[in-house]
Amino acid sequence: MKQMQSRVFLVATLLLTVLSVSRGQAASPTIRDGGTLQLGSVTYRLDSVDAPAFDQLCIDEHADSWTCGIEARDQLAKLIGGRSVHCDDLGPDPLTKKRHIGLCTVDGEKTSLNQTMVKQGFALNVEPGAKDQFKGRFGDDEASAKDARLGLWKGCFVAPHEFRVGRKDSALLGGSCRADRDREIRAALFPEDLAQPSGCSIKGKYAVRARVTGNLGIYHLQACRSYPGLTNPDRWFCSEEDAAGAGFRRAYNCRPPKSK
Repeated sequence: MKQMQSRVFLVATLLLTVLSVSRGQAASPTIRDGGTLQLGSVTYRLDSVDAPAFDQLCIDEHADSWTCGIEARDQLAKLIGGRSVHCDDLGPDPLTKKRHIGLCTVDGEKTSLNQTMVKQGFALNVEPGAKDQFKGRFGDDEASAKDARLGLWKGCFVAPHEFRVGRKDSALLGGSCRADRDREIRAALFPEDLAQPSGCSIKGKYAVRARVTGNLGIYHLQACRSYPGLTNPDRWFCSEEDAAGAGFRRAYNCRPPKSK
């Protein structure tokens, strides 16, 4: 009888553990960018949120270029403030199987980080993985931030999902966009010599040949033979996971030689 009770208790404990993991455990996160964070071994992309990539540039209200991607990352870190974060796991990210979609909340807070980032204007409201329609759950929050010219909306920028695919002719957004400065603004948003963010040394280059494997481009590590000769990269990444999550594959000359 005791042995049976012990087995029942063990099964119940395992079941509770599985349920707890599926709901997302609370832990101190590693922040990758304004819309992505890592809890333990799981990386979550915030549901219905399209935040600037870490290397994305925007124009501020004074027509000066500013590192909005870094600012969005720092804003997410500020909202968390070193506290534990709980993420409801909503399943695999349609854009990359190595990440999950999450609705994440700081312990003790009622409003999700997802909603707050959109409400403060540091992210757009989107549906992850959508190709034609970008309608998420925070439409009212985005409209409010846009009207108040908060965050990204104070200046001029392109939607983060447009920046990530290098679409230089995409719509300009924000309260400080000027039709008579269109060419200058686009040159600032997509500079030929994209500045390297601190601590991010992986170079990314859009490449048609990469589309054979379903990727946007190719990334090059410092150890790659192609790295020194690659000038004016289209993207900068801080880790291989970030590069893969953005749709880039590793350059073939980066692979270690096959063992004999």
